[in-house]
Amino acid sequence: MEIKLPYGSGHLSVEVPDGNLAGVFKPRLPGDAFPPEEEIVRSALEHPCAGPRLAELAASARKVTVISSDHTRPLPSRITLPLLLQEIRDGNPAADVSILVATGLHRSPTREELIDRYGEDVVERERLIVHDSRARDRLVYLGTLPSGAPLTINKAAAEADLLIAEGFIEPHFFAGFSGGPKSVLPGIAGEESILANHSAALIGHPAARAGSLADNPVHWDIRAAQRLAGLRFILNVVLDPRHRILAAFAGDVEKAHGAGCRYVAEAATVEIDPVDIVITSNGGYPLDQNLYQAVKGMSGGEAATRPGGTIIIAAECRDGIGGEGFYRMMREASSPAALSASIAATPASGTLPDQWQVQVLARILAERQVIVVTQGVGRRQLEDMFLAWAPDLASALRLALARHGPHARIAVIPDGVQVIVKPKKN
Repeated sequence: MEIKLPYGSGHLSVEVPDGNLAGVFKPRLPGDAFPPEEEIVRSALEHPCAGPRLAELAASARKVTVISSDHTRPLPSRITLPLLLQEIRDGNPAADVSILVATGLHRSPTREELIDRYGEDVVERERLIVHDSRARDRLVYLGTLPSGAPLTINKAAAEADLLIAEGFIEPHFFAGFSGGPKSVLPGIAGEESILANHSAALIGHPAARAGSLADNPVHWDIRAAQRLAGLRFILNVVLDPRHRILAAFAGDVEKAHGAGCRYVAEAATVEIDPVDIVITSNGGYPLDQNLYQAVKGMSGGEAATRPGGTIIIAAECRDGIGGEGFYRMMREASSPAALSASIAATPASGTLPDQWQVQVLARILAERQVIVVTQGVGRRQLEDMFLAWAPDLASALRLALARHGPHARIAVIPDGVQVIVKPKKN
């Protein structure tokens, strides 16, 4: 069977022998027969899941701040943001509106990336503020999180009369789901708050996995941050593999995000008997723009492979590795197992940038081989990080079959970011 996987702005194909194939596992999404994207978003804004319409909330607000995702996320803001702004100004034409770009610990987007995200008209006409988690003079302290960490957020959010956010919901490899309260933490939080939320103890918790919220201590901090920040209203969308809007959820943060998470969980949960080899991707651009982000797809492969198995991941990595700390911590380790043990012993106050991504990658590599198909990171750099390299999926599959034998069971997860893997029920 020939199977296509997202890669950069296109796809890669791989042929898997029928006798080896355990299945192709994708989210259960509707076909092409759904309303236009603008109609889906407009309907969500007109009929919130809970609470008043945004126009009603905006009517008495002098300063409105809209939190929006940065360039590393596929949120279609060219569609969502104009409709949000229209709703605000329908309720209050005189509102002073700012758009706060939630970068977390990511680099600032370039002007070209802002235009690509929002369109030139929005970039020229609207007030855009790019969050900087390290700019202490632009942060406001709000209180203490359940983990004991202090919460600071961007001043533009703290001083708003009305704080709202747009985002998208998908499984998240340690926060449970993206979207909703994650717009605040890590989106617009200070570096100290983000590092504490991504500490070894929280990331290492067994409930810090895709699809898990109720018992997830990472999510507890995130939810508390949203409440302390006073986030009043969200517009979150669900996207298909081509990043088209399938569904939208608006209104009260917890109710709207909860409804969106249930929608995603029902569509994205797949049951797999652990196999020898998993072939997957990180969902194409912008999600596969660097190796750092590709750990998310690897974690989906981890859940579907047996210990000792092999994960093959296709990730273009047009921006390279994506973090000097990420690369350095992996390169300087004696082994993934030793690195895992070292990170597990690190207190929250000692959390380093990129440590959490290293922690997850080291956990995966301690028990599994990972072969990366990429043109963006060199073979030597990958091997420095205990990863294997292959020029294409066919070559990677040959390497994996040589390791596991000609009868190895192979599962294909075309987009490892979009699924929640559960053990198959017998």
